[in-house]
Amino acid sequence: MNDGRTSYTVGQVADLAGVTIRALRHYDEIGLLPPSGRSEAGYRHYASGDLERLSRILFYRELGFTLEQIATILDDPDADANEHLRRQLALLRRRIGRSQEMVAAVERALEANRMGTPLTPEEQFEMFGDVFFTEDGFTDVTGDNDQYRESTAKAASFTRQDWQRVMAAERGILERLAQVMASGAAADSTAAANLAEEYRSYMGQYFTACTPGELRDLCASFPGIPKYRATFEAVAPGLTEYLRDAASANAERHPG
Repeated sequence: MNDGRTSYTVGQVADLAGVTIRALRHYDEIGLLPPSGRSEAGYRHYASGDLERLSRILFYRELGFTLEQIATILDDPDADANEHLRRQLALLRRRIGRSQEMVAAVERALEANRMGTPLTPEEQFEMFGDVFFTEDGFTDVTGDNDQYRESTAKAASFTRQDWQRVMAAERGILERLAQVMASGAAADSTAAANLAEEYRSYMGQYFTACTPGELRDLCASFPGIPKYRATFEAVAPGLTEYLRDAASANAERHPG
């Protein structure tokens, strides 16, 4: 990634890596990616080695690791990166399997429509229920830990009626967040951050409790996960990133 420059500004790094300046500042604040230097005015300056570290961070983020896990992998000399990758590979393979099941379900639905016998609501739940509703949000972010196991156990006990309540509760929060976004309010406004906090309460009620920082990391993963992006963008275009930034703002006002 070195094109001959000795240092890069935060804006240049953001453009090169396709990340936000807010994300780079957050990585600096938590010690995950401190810049190698600063100007006399206090502006961050990144060396080529910093960019190499950022590329590794983004690689692990794409695989679904949390920022805490990434810090452990990069900084702990005793961390077994291969073991982390093997576990993540298993999760990716399982996700591919579920995607294949989903493709098969959609093909069956299309065939039913082609034959002039569209599926009834009951048949749709019968066909798609096990595909869509067996993973929770933490699967793609944290892997197999206590939060994942708790949320999976709750999800496994849900009836179809429970799932309808869960989805309606989430939809209500997302629709109100979309209204705030449409009003022109910034994602770090009080109104948006309050709804991010409400989303955190929703997660705690139906799946597993998480801190504002954990919700920030969870929402930061959503733009890169197609099924979640599809859910949020169906409510309003741009809502995925708006929720991510609102959750970040909420975490900043509730440190620790």
